[in-house]
Parts: sequence; structure tokens; C-alpha cells
Amino acid sequence: MAEMSMNKAIHAAFRRDLQRFVDALGAFSAGDQVRAEQLATAWANFDEQLVRHHEGEHDIAWPALESIGVSRDVLTQMDAEHDTMAAALAKTRDAIASLRRTASAEDAATALAAMQELQRVTVLHLDHEETEIEGVYLAKKDTAEMKAMGRQFSKVSPAQGGTFFAWALDGADPEASAAITGTVPKPVLTIINGIFGRNYRKSVAPVWRN
Repeated sequence: MAEMSMNKAIHAAFRRDLQRFVDALGAFSAGDQVRAEQLATAWANFDEQLVRHHEGEHDIAWPALESIGVSRDVLTQMDAEHDTMAAALAKTRDAIASLRRTASAEDAATALAAMQELQRVTVLHLDHEETEIEGVYLAKKDTAEMKAMGRQFSKVSPAQGGTFFAWALDGADPEASAAITGTVPKPVLTIINGIFGRNYRKSVAPVWRN
């Protein structure tokens, strides 16, 4: 089984959800208010996960990576791509909100176009980031800097942690699952995911089973 960093495993979850949204919006039936509400619920989680991830990269990951040799120019490029993604994210956020209100064919088409653009710019960024940085994460995973970075990322509430694990593991392949769970003691993961991941499994996961 090929090794991957947790960062790349999280990226896989973003790619997965973006395709789920594109597929769902492409199949949306005009007037289906229930489906519009479901997609808005799933979107709220995705939006929060993506914003938290990229803000965390800027605040936590980039300083750690720079301290172990990643160039400032590369990290500046990553931040510029984050800005492009943020603009596409804002347009998609507005489009999903409109679809939630109206469930109209017109708003579904607008949301699909916005989601496709968000998918395009996000996947370009994720691919670029992995090309530049994935090898560093793997080569330096046992350094003090990377371990400290991991501890910083883990400073979230149990509810946030449980939702994150339930979301990231939803449909993850074996490599991604191993990367996501490998740094968390199994008893801790069982409690966090089991108890605090329930809301995701109840409200969001079923959206993708319909």
C-alpha cells in the first residue's frame, strides 16, 4: 500500500466531494426543495472544511514547512492559489444559497457552473501543492517541526474533530484511511469519530446515498 500524507488524504476528500456536488447538481430536478436542502447541508460542511484547511495551511503549515526548507516563493504561490479558490468558493456559496431558497432549474444551473469552476481551480491547486510539498511531508514526517505542526492542527473541539474524521473517512480508499487515522491513537479515534462524528453521519453522509 502506497504511503501518503494526511494532507494528501484530506485533498482526496475535497476532490471526492467536489465531484459529488457536480454529479448531484447535474442531476438536480427542478422544484425538488428537499434535495436542495440536502445539498445545502452537505455544502455547509464542505465549505467549513475547505476554509479551515486552507486557513490552517497559511497559519500553521506554511511556517513549519518554511522552517524545514520549503521556499517562501513556493508558499507565496500557494497563498495566491488559495485567494483564487476563495473567490470561487464565495460565488459557489451564494449560488448554493440561492438554490436552497428556490430549487429552480435556473439556480441549479448557476450552482453547477459555479461548482465546476470551484472544482477546476481547487484541483489545480491541490495538484500543484502535492507536486511541490507531498514529498516534503513524507520525508520530514518524523521531525520536531512536523510533529509540532500536527499538534497545532489537532487543537480543535471534539465536535470539530469528530466531524472532520467522519467526513474525511466517508468513502476514503485504504491509503487515505491509513493516512488519516495513522497518527491518532485508536481508542481516541473511536471515541471522537464514534460520538462526535454522529452528526455528520446523520445529516451529511445520507445526502450522497440518494
